[in-house]
Amino acid sequence: MGLPTTTESVYRSLLEEPGRGVAELTEHLGVTEEQVRTALDTLFDLALLRESAEAPQGVHVVAPDIGLRAALARQQADLARRQQEVAESQAAIARLIDGLSHTERQAGPIASELLGMDAVRDQLQLLAQEARDEVMTFMPGGAQSPAALEHARRNDAHILDRNVRMRTIGLDSIRNSPDTMAHARFLTDSGAEFRTSAILPPRMVVVDRRAALIPIDPTDTRRGALLVSGAAILAPMIALFEQVWEIATPLGAATDPDREGLTAQERALLKLLAQGLTDEAAATRLGVSHRTARRIMADLMERLNARSRFEAGLKAAQRGWL
Repeated sequence: MGLPTTTESVYRSLLEEPGRGVAELTEHLGVTEEQVRTALDTLFDLALLRESAEAPQGVHVVAPDIGLRAALARQQADLARRQQEVAESQAAIARLIDGLSHTERQAGPIASELLGMDAVRDQLQLLAQEARDEVMTFMPGGAQSPAALEHARRNDAHILDRNVRMRTIGLDSIRNSPDTMAHARFLTDSGAEFRTSAILPPRMVVVDRRAALIPIDPTDTRRGALLVSGAAILAPMIALFEQVWEIATPLGAATDPDREGLTAQERALLKLLAQGLTDEAAATRLGVSHRTARRIMADLMERLNARSRFEAGLKAAQRGWL
């Protein structure tokens, strides 16, 4: 009946024998006198017991079909009141959040954490739906998985259908990936712009210069992302994108060696190794396999006629490659 166990037991016992007193109830139910008195108080509060109109000092037990209906009506009224309070609280919280968001948008950057790939993809879909002017993307990591490309294509199609400008920079290494190149050509055929660079900063998506999505952990993007906004934090991110965009190679353009005889990828590998990165770390930054990075370095050592990496570094510096 939705009553505490002892209270229900006292009520049932009084229904059986209305004349039972506290002592009898205590003995009959095997509970303490205090528990019985607490139960009686509860029953009076619920109007399941009331003072008898016929017997002075007596108690009248209200029948379940009357008393419990009244109790249920009170519970329903209480529930309606609590629901109204919850609705009012939600509205107040919404106004508070909106006010804080407005203040924070004017005062500086704000960020929210998105944990896991599902949350990130949901946010990317929302950003794609809301984009109005421009989307700028760093796409490191080399060749993309079929699942990631399929999800990206759906979002990108929604953006391009609204004539939103889209600029994407991938790694030079994707030119060796048929699936990723097919996606890049889909973008350019649909009106987007796509360029590649030998090396890129961590993954980033900037929408309408008002919000950006960046990984929580650049080494493991599956952990989730941060959604950030505010001019203070977006300005340097946009400036970085524009700088990389200016030196990146447009899709379809040749990636010939520069006047020093190096490709952009070779020069980037040399710089990364000169900074102290291991072959594995440099390969990751370039979006190529460890074996490919070692092959490129071996080719450079052969061209430099160097017997060690140290000697290769010296000769590369002498030639102006570093």
